Amino acid sequence: MGEFFQLLVSGLATGSIYALAAVGFTLLWQASQTINFAQGEFVMLPAFFVLIGTQVLGLNLILGLLFALVVSLLLLGLVFKRLIIDPMLPHGVLPIVISTIALGILLRDSVKEFYSAEAQPFPAIFSERTLSVFGAVISLQDIAILITSLTTITVLQLFLTRTRTGRCMQATAQNRGVAEILGVNVNRMILYTFLINAGLALMASVLISPIYLAKFSNGESIGLIAFIAAIVGGFNQVRGALAGGLLIGVVDNMSAAYISAEYRTAFPLMLLIIIILVRPQGLFGTAEERSV
Repeated sequence: MGEFFQLLVSGLATGSIYALAAVGFTLLWQASQTINFAQGEFVMLPAFFVLIGTQVLGLNLILGLLFALVVSLLLLGLVFKRLIIDPMLPHGVLPIVISTIALGILLRDSVKEFYSAEAQPFPAIFSERTLSVFGAVISLQDIAILITSLTTITVLQLFLTRTRTGRCMQATAQNRGVAEILGVNVNRMILYTFLINAGLALMASVLISPIYLAKFSNGESIGLIAFIAAIVGGFNQVRGALAGGLLIGVVDNMSAAYISAEYRTAFPLMLLIIIILVRPQGLFGTAEERSV
């Protein structure tokens, strides 16, 4: 029982990080029908921004995080939208998919070429001490990661539902034409969505890098699992992305421990297939109809 509880907490912590990236998928799709297949690399990259700030520029960790935040918002938010998405958006989803796949490859190879192909140690944000709870050894880092991720998503949900800007963003996501008629600055709301996605990517990067180290290949697995989590939970719901991320994290941990570590990547895919067959819109998603 102690081992099960330990695996559960660890899976929820990892799954909450996947949820941050999955929420980014969901927000971009809602706002502009953009599927960002470079999302994994967006999570990988901010860790290297922090390392550049601390190791190259000589900043302390706090200033390094602020430096990474500013660079992430500019490059992964503003520049990404203006240079990649805006020119491709009028041509439909497929060119965006191809462009973001190419961008992901470019970012991954650029980090490998210009920084390092070796995994880099990343400073721990939280204490690495452990606690014994009912015979289970629980990491304080896992608890802190879970609380931080859930708090971030909760604050985001409150922002979207309780503030004027958040409601304008939701109106834009639901019907851009009607939102424009009501006086909403649609382009600004979409830009806010891209900036929020960049911030979520930074948060996920800072939380996961102390565990898995900062390495150029992190984005491949993170991006795939986050995409699966978004579909499993419901691609058009923030709460669905959260539920999908948590579920995938637990399934991944449990399958590796009790079935086979060699096939752990197969079980989230099996879960995805089951969800698509049983409930195509996802666990918490709603069916959408779009005119073509």
